[in-house]
Amino acid sequence: MDERMELPKHAFSAFFERIGDDGRLLPTHIGLVAALFHHHDCGNPHGYFHASRSRLMRFSRIRSIATYHKCLSELVAHGYVEYRPSWHPAKGSRFRLIIHRKGGIDGEG
Repeated sequence: MDERMELPKHAFSAFFERIGDDGRLLPTHIGLVAALFHHHDCGNPHGYFHASRSRLMRFSRIRSIATYHKCLSELVAHGYVEYRPSWHPAKGSRFRLIIHRKGGIDGEG
């Protein structure tokens, strides 16, 4: 009997496949997404989380604040990330990775 146990797909598999197939994104975008993924809450993959610009820039190896904001605004415009800036020095900005399921965007019926 050939019984194979299939592992369930990780919640972010389709998300990363979309990013990998999107020709508009450059390595800096991918680095920023990796930094956001690193800082998100694993227990709540569809929820909001906070992260500081300096930590995201350090992790993604982005050196210029202008490049960081350009990449982030393009990720928001392309529908990969929700972003609410914060000027609180300790709290960080609020983010949510937009992960599509078969029924649409997570959190919607």
